[in-house]
Amino acid sequence: MTGSDQSDFIDDQDLETGETLADPQRAFDEREALRIAEALVFASAEPVSTHFVAERLPRDIDAGKILHRLKDDYASRGVNLVQVDDYWAFRTAADLSFAIRNEETEVKKLSRAALEVLSIIAYHQPVTRAEIEDIRGVQTSRGTLDVLMEAGWVRFRGRRRSPGRPVTLGTTRDFLDHFGLEELRDLPGLEELKGAGLLSGRIPSNFNIPLPFGSDDLTEDEDPITQLDLEELGLLTPGGEAEE
Repeated sequence: MTGSDQSDFIDDQDLETGETLADPQRAFDEREALRIAEALVFASAEPVSTHFVAERLPRDIDAGKILHRLKDDYASRGVNLVQVDDYWAFRTAADLSFAIRNEETEVKKLSRAALEVLSIIAYHQPVTRAEIEDIRGVQTSRGTLDVLMEAGWVRFRGRRRSPGRPVTLGTTRDFLDHFGLEELRDLPGLEELKGAGLLSGRIPSNFNIPLPFGSDDLTEDEDPITQLDLEELGLLTPGGEAEE
């Protein structure tokens, strides 16, 4: 191979991966797509969806692939690109949170009852209030659910197709974001909970941690919540206006 031939070969390589580039223009387009995706996520006050990014990239660019490459680029930095369900946001690296902690921020701790209810909803969703009470063995106050909803971690999912059509509850994307989870399947399992000291050594032999339902789609025994349901639940005033 001559010196000139070798130079041409190097010019046609990706200097980061060493892979030969079949199309230099394609490589340029992907670099620009990375910059666009970075700007879109950075400029948004809320996590942005893969679909939102895809709509703003050239049609032949895979937005999911671009976002995952960007995630890898930020993996070792002070700010990480994190995926929450199918949404993306920049977050401070977990090991640096101590450095930017705001001492003036008042931390409000959840009550034990609220933590229990939140855990049950996270692992057993879609779940009704009666089912929560059956698992806990005690009644659940409306105030406990209100606290979790005001925090933005719990939502009404639908109506169960059973007598009385009870409302089903589930967690939100904000819940995943707050606890650093990409999806519900990232919730700790039995061994992880035991390792963290959250479960005692006297666990029944038949005890198991349920696999969380990993989709926002309604199940076969759920109906969507209608405007009349929202009025009944006190979330809408008669006529369709949301309560302030």
